[in-house]
Amino acid sequence: MSDYPTLLSPVDLGFTTLRNRVVMGSMHTGLEDRARDIPALAEYFAERARGGVGLIITGGYAPNRSGWLFPFASKLTTAAEARRHRVVTDAVHDAGGKIALQILHAGRYSYHPLSVSASAIKAPINPFRPRALSDRGVRAQIDDFVKCAVLAREAGYDGVEIMGSEGYFINQFLAPRTNKRTDRWGGTPENRRRLPVEIVRRTREAVGEDFIVVYRLSMAEFVENGQTWDDIVALGKEIEAAGATIINTGIGWHEARVPTIATSVPRAAFASVTAKFRPHVSIPVIATNRINMPQVAEEILARGEADLVSMARPMLADPDWVRKAERGRPDEINTCIACNQACLDHIFSNRKASCMVNPRAARETELVLLPIRRAKKIAVVGAGPAGLSAAVTLGQRGHSVDLFEAESEIGGQFGIARRIPGKEEFAETIRYYARQIELAGVRLHLETRVTAADLTGFDEVVLATGVTPRVPDIPGVDHPSVLSYVDVVRHGKPVGERVAVIGAGGIGVDVSEFLTHADSPALDLAAWRHEWGVTEPDATAGALTEPMPSASPRQVYLLQRKQGRIGTGLGKTTGWVHRAALKAKRVEQIAGVNYERIDDRGLHITFGAKRERPRILAVDTVVICAGQESVRDLADDLRAAGIPVHLIGGADVAAELDAKRAIDQGTRLAATV
Repeated sequence: MSDYPTLLSPVDLGFTTLRNRVVMGSMHTGLEDRARDIPALAEYFAERARGGVGLIITGGYAPNRSGWLFPFASKLTTAAEARRHRVVTDAVHDAGGKIALQILHAGRYSYHPLSVSASAIKAPINPFRPRALSDRGVRAQIDDFVKCAVLAREAGYDGVEIMGSEGYFINQFLAPRTNKRTDRWGGTPENRRRLPVEIVRRTREAVGEDFIVVYRLSMAEFVENGQTWDDIVALGKEIEAAGATIINTGIGWHEARVPTIATSVPRAAFASVTAKFRPHVSIPVIATNRINMPQVAEEILARGEADLVSMARPMLADPDWVRKAERGRPDEINTCIACNQACLDHIFSNRKASCMVNPRAARETELVLLPIRRAKKIAVVGAGPAGLSAAVTLGQRGHSVDLFEAESEIGGQFGIARRIPGKEEFAETIRYYARQIELAGVRLHLETRVTAADLTGFDEVVLATGVTPRVPDIPGVDHPSVLSYVDVVRHGKPVGERVAVIGAGGIGVDVSEFLTHADSPALDLAAWRHEWGVTEPDATAGALTEPMPSASPRQVYLLQRKQGRIGTGLGKTTGWVHRAALKAKRVEQIAGVNYERIDDRGLHITFGAKRERPRILAVDTVVICAGQESVRDLADDLRAAGIPVHLIGGADVAAELDAKRAIDQGTRLAATV
């Protein structure tokens, strides 16, 4: 008996069958954009197909140049391009999988001057204003969608997904927010629906009946002046009648001010939206967003909220996700923690995507873990993200590994991060590594501080000893009111009702969020909806209501020395979430300060080079988040003893904590030893 009987059951589509109900959702990696990367893209997908995914959906391919995400980005417009895709589709089919190509026209999200849309309305996240299409221009765009689908079939794909969500081109025709037309493509809901319905109808006619056509339908837009629920349901019915095989759920627009895929979003937060839509159509419907573990997916399906579940980033994190679920080993899954640091943050910075917790993602042909010729005895000192990735990968390759950790538990800085409200998912990575330590045969020594003399019997030593908080040179920094972020978050030392946080980097922002939240259930959906003003999609157009964040239990001041907006160094796709959360909690953010002294009256500050406008923050507690210093005391002693030593993670570079770099370093080092 399977632990996940519904999730792992097949789906009969009439002309073909999916082996289970797991869809690898569309996730652009950057490998799609250059012909030279096609072999790497093929192996990336093939590894997920071998892992058991029922249906893979590619990153988005534009049907023409005006639909490019950016100049010379991925497109499928010619027979020559289609022939190159055979490498991808053959690799997936040889691995036993099925794959659909996503057709994505960016519309006014296109980052180039050739962009087009329903109306000439610039997106708030794009400097380029689109050109409004003529009637003839709209019909030409439809032709290009259909041609792209035909080419996808010729390329060997099992189907296509037509991207009608997330604020892209089709969605721009559907919403009154972006469609101000008065011709047959606008003016009424029926006219606004004409474009997607025509695309699906003509695509079905062109590709035949034995080809999967997925339509991604925007069900909760989280923008003002969006579609009404009646419009959305009517569109779904017309899309089904036009010949779609499956309807996928689309949540939010890229310009929306509601987070939809960040760590702080509760698991399966939007499954109820899919559940509300599902009774209105008879074809299968896919639930999506923040579904990352088998039990969550099984519960959605068992409750009848959807027919399939889509997971994009979880398949970056662990290509064997389905196989591990089949074997009843969810504790072995490398869970996606929705950090976005190496996937979406990379893509929106025009870099190739990967995964923080799995650096091999989209690097399968580059970061290869080959069998070893001779096993070495290796010590890894420090069980934070860098040390864990190194120790586990070394053990998996066959080395004899001892992992030493001075604390009573593994995790390092992740042990702190998981205590931050909205970052509870980081505990999953610690759980994953704890299990992998066992499976890889790594000998773990907790509460063990080692010296160079203790390590003389090892062939090589990996120092992943991390960092220690830096103590800034501020008069009175030894005052009883002063605590480090480790004191506050990890050790739970008491904090007063008025707090100054010195240092507004990632740690300072995290600590401020920690201090402004009262104790509450982790990732509580009802509280999250109140916080961000999310309501039912049939309540208001756009599914938005007035945000009602809970009050902070204390007054927090967040300070930084440099001028400018606080939080500019945060993640590209999640930084705004943290800034909005701090604003909602009325955190006073103060930049360009000089720290004069700390005494019984509080924190004394001034501003500018002339130390003007003196101010006293009458706080009970001052929390120091002013950077870190590497802990690498053992390195010189080990080198003096003639023992090869490697520095990784914070022990190597003590800049702003960077788990992405730490895990990548640990993995890459282990791949070469």
